[in-house]
Amino acid sequence: MPSIPPFSKRERIEDYKMQCQSVKWREKRIRAADGVEIALAVASVNGCQQHNNSSSGKKAAAHVAIVYFQGNGGALPARLPSLSTILKALQNHAASSTTYTIVALSYRGYWTSRGRPSERGIGLDAAAAIDYATAQLPKPNDKPITLLLWGQSIGAGVATTALANLSSLHPRSIDGTGPGRPAPPPISGLLLETPFVSVRAMLTAIYPQKWLPYRYLGPFLRNHWDSRAALQKIAASSIRTPKLLILQAANDELVPSSQSVELEETCRGLKIDVERIVISGALHTDVAARSQGRRAIVDFLGEFG
Repeated sequence: MPSIPPFSKRERIEDYKMQCQSVKWREKRIRAADGVEIALAVASVNGCQQHNNSSSGKKAAAHVAIVYFQGNGGALPARLPSLSTILKALQNHAASSTTYTIVALSYRGYWTSRGRPSERGIGLDAAAAIDYATAQLPKPNDKPITLLLWGQSIGAGVATTALANLSSLHPRSIDGTGPGRPAPPPISGLLLETPFVSVRAMLTAIYPQKWLPYRYLGPFLRNHWDSRAALQKIAASSIRTPKLLILQAANDELVPSSQSVELEETCRGLKIDVERIVISGALHTDVAARSQGRRAIVDFLGEFG
């Protein structure tokens, strides 16, 4: 729903400058593999925690990049104040030698991005955003960037699918060693905020009555966003499996609680390091607005700095 609420496509980063406080966002234009021009919103902060500067205690410079995948409705600018709050908290949390950058993706057809949204197209957009974070952001002392993925709602499906697509570039061979081709950029952490198992699973969960037709629409779906299948694909590949955090809204009015529980159980069955936290009082879109939710997000992202 790229045009919900009305006029969201006309929003500008400057419209939210005051709410973003000292965090400076900038719009970047990149192209997906099929040539579609898409927009990113990018902002960085440097940590302010001072550490021992002796040769034995000095911490090496690091850059942690978080690629953010939004939920279904609206444009990126309205999400920037919330993301700015997270960046400011990370700034207070991190060492002065650490830089945190959020690369927020506007899917094709959303905000100022060109094209029309589709699962395949958004998958290409996600890959382009990850490539941007890997190749274009500064690398302190030529040290590789630590890369994290964060998806909210349908964006959680985008995040898991993007990682599964990366894993398909480096599948596990019969002897378990991989095919010898260059490995994709390692993803160290995966944050899934108010996720669902798949679009098909949501139909069954919302409409459990067998006499209703909706649960039988699975074969006719154009978009699937199947996080369970993506996680299975990730676990079967030879890439390093990232640490995973699931944030469930206690009062989610859209996604049944069973969806997060099923994803956690899937991860445990696949031997993926996972934690699920239920955010008290949170609705579907305000996990990061709750103090418990913000703390969980910052604690998780801060582990990698």
